[in-house]
Amino acid sequence: MLTKQEFDRAAERYLDMVYRIALNYFRHPQDAEDAAQETMLRLWRTDTDFEGEDHLRHFLVRVTLNVCRDFSRSPWRKHTVPLEGCREPVFSTPERSELYQAVMHLPAKYRLPLYLYYFEGYTVAEVGELLGLNPSTVQTRLARARAKLKQELEE
Repeated sequence: MLTKQEFDRAAERYLDMVYRIALNYFRHPQDAEDAAQETMLRLWRTDTDFEGEDHLRHFLVRVTLNVCRDFSRSPWRKHTVPLEGCREPVFSTPERSELYQAVMHLPAKYRLPLYLYYFEGYTVAEVGELLGLNPSTVQTRLARARAKLKQELEE
């Protein structure tokens, strides 16, 4: 069980990562905030003894993905309409903004492996483990995501 200081340190260090993963899953800040909050609650309630920072980080990514899946299966989501006027992040250059828009328009099955691989620095095998996929499936999805991005950005 985590002490309050350990939990505070983990939340300070990993909350942004948890939120970004949830945002990549849902594409809506409000849903991502809910998922990040639920993930942190599960961290607070866990009785797992973490063997190090990598174990804690892996636990948080896994729990975040599970929370996102649970939220997306909720009957409540079937009766809601996403807000289209959500604020988008501000980028330093138009190219970065265009790349962000292209990535966010990818289907989740391509967007999540792409995010975990390029932005969070996980290996193909680790992404496969986190998403419950074979490494070859992850490689295929990464290749297809890059091809879709290239096609969209060239248009």
